[in-house]
Amino acid sequence: MSQASKLPLLFTPFKLRDLTLPNRIVVPPMAQYSAVNGVANDFHLVHYGKFALGGAGTVFIEATGVNDEGRITNGCLGLWNDEQQRAFEPIVRMLKSHNTIPAIQIGHGGRTAGMQRPWFGNGPLNAQDLARGEKQWVPLGPSAVPLSDGWPVPKQMDAADLARTRDDFAAAARRAMQAGFEIVEIHMAHGYLLHSFLSPLSNFREDAYGGDLQGRMRFPLEVTEAVRAALPAGTPLFVRISSEDGIDGGWTMDDSVVLARELRARGVDVIDCSSGGNTPKGATNSNLHRAPGYQVPFATRIRGEAGIMTEGVGLIRDPDHAEKLLQDHAADLIGIGRQFLFDPFWGLHASHHFGIDPDFTSWPHQYAWWLEKWDKGIKTREKSGA
Repeated sequence: MSQASKLPLLFTPFKLRDLTLPNRIVVPPMAQYSAVNGVANDFHLVHYGKFALGGAGTVFIEATGVNDEGRITNGCLGLWNDEQQRAFEPIVRMLKSHNTIPAIQIGHGGRTAGMQRPWFGNGPLNAQDLARGEKQWVPLGPSAVPLSDGWPVPKQMDAADLARTRDDFAAAARRAMQAGFEIVEIHMAHGYLLHSFLSPLSNFREDAYGGDLQGRMRFPLEVTEAVRAALPAGTPLFVRISSEDGIDGGWTMDDSVVLARELRARGVDVIDCSSGGNTPKGATNSNLHRAPGYQVPFATRIRGEAGIMTEGVGLIRDPDHAEKLLQDHAADLIGIGRQFLFDPFWGLHASHHFGIDPDFTSWPHQYAWWLEKWDKGIKTREKSGA
């Protein structure tokens, strides 16, 4: 399958503003909780580099705090100082050197910021965490309402907090450009700060930033405007949303369609459609049946009703399934998360599966000659009947 016209959509280049993605395979942000003082290290270089080696067209760096208090855990990455910015530069170079688009998700943990790392419990910090040297701080939120019983009560953000945080998002976006990233995504999902403003389950304000849907959208949209203004006109902007809370009285898909239209009007290019997280039960909607592609219907509806490009995510493991989603216009991009953790060469294996690269020419040349030699040996033995 050598002619470009015969390429599966999964491997067809995709243009976004001034950028052309080499394929439609995206490694979405997956937090690793392994930074020190927000600074990336050798783990991150190897972790993200292997996805570039493995054929991903676009790789998103995990949720990165726009300020110290915005980190979800003490182990989360940050992008508010020069040391953090410099630490991203070799990762960006590695991704680009293997024809992968380097992207980064910026966000603020809101009322869950400063929580435990998942392997220590994924809850609020306790005495054992503090004894391990974890730092504790008062989180921020739209209202002084904790995530659940036993969680810290956040400070309700005042006008100064709102202005400072909005500016920190814009500053992080500028630093991302200086570090060499080519796409920025705003984290507006999973119960973190911007999602908590959107949802009536967490926003009880009575000022202009609360109340009805327009009020609850106000601060997330102001952040979006600030980030868009901080980016060059040719740089794509993604937003990850929780398409629904999955809880009675919470954020709904109808709300997400309205939000997506507002985001499109403010220069957002792609909506990354996840769900849930506004409870202590986990990052995504625990009420959904988690079958392959279980969140893709959110992307399909938003794509159709809001007129904006979407990324479909949620246990997409199989190349044929990913291709069918694109052929069916269910989404424009396909996020392959946990399956890339299981198989870091998923993209290259998918290209081999479709017969695009029978001679391993897409593989890193350090590997390709070994594989080609091995493959030819097998074919020779099969032909001779050995």
